[in-house]
Amino acid sequence: MLWYEKGGSGTRAILLLHGLGATSGVWTGVQRVLDERGMGRWLSPDLSGHGRSEVLPQYSVGSLAAELASLVQGESELFVIGHSLGAYLGLALASRWFGVDVRGVLALGPKISWLPADVQAAHELATRPVRWYANIDEAWNRYRRVSGLDTRVAPGEQWLRHGVTHSPQGWRLSQDSRTFQVAGAPFDSLVSSAKARIVLARGEQDTMVSTSELETYCPGAHEITAAGHNAHVERPDEIVRLFGML
Repeated sequence: MLWYEKGGSGTRAILLLHGLGATSGVWTGVQRVLDERGMGRWLSPDLSGHGRSEVLPQYSVGSLAAELASLVQGESELFVIGHSLGAYLGLALASRWFGVDVRGVLALGPKISWLPADVQAAHELATRPVRWYANIDEAWNRYRRVSGLDTRVAPGEQWLRHGVTHSPQGWRLSQDSRTFQVAGAPFDSLVSSAKARIVLARGEQDTMVSTSELETYCPGAHEITAAGHNAHVERPDEIVRLFGML
């Protein structure tokens, strides 16, 4: 079952999809700007295996997209802003394979080039047991490293919500390590199957994807100045501006 929060108003629905290892908390700034500008209703889920959402037996772009489709079924004016893995999921939903009609997708920082070593490393991470921490500070420090949300990018705790959980065994990251099974999905087939307007963008300092890689699929891809991989956290105003182009 997916945990999500919602806000805003209007007929337009905006699905905000975080990246691998993060939670819906990363959209705090974007939610605020959407509300200030009256852009529509927004929904921000924790993807399965992340935050407060339940785990799945196994993970793929298809299984995650199918769950999201049930959340937005029946929306007549649906848009997606997706970061990294969330960009993949937005494109999958836009294929109409999952019974929803997506009008537009703003895809931020999707990793496009997957070397065999990258995929192997991710799949090895998916087999690792849960790592427990003795105190909350150790767990939060680890979560910041894994998500890329260091204190420079995300100085406040609001961007980190639900990233860490506690049980009698101690503190741990909320992410199910098996979510790394999604690594290596074919970006080209998702883009070619999408039946919606697509805008691709990246932070100019993002080391996971280059502007030239994005322009292979979308001429005129956008580069967000003074931002890295988590551009939606660093420059929420610019993200909403780009969303307005859909």
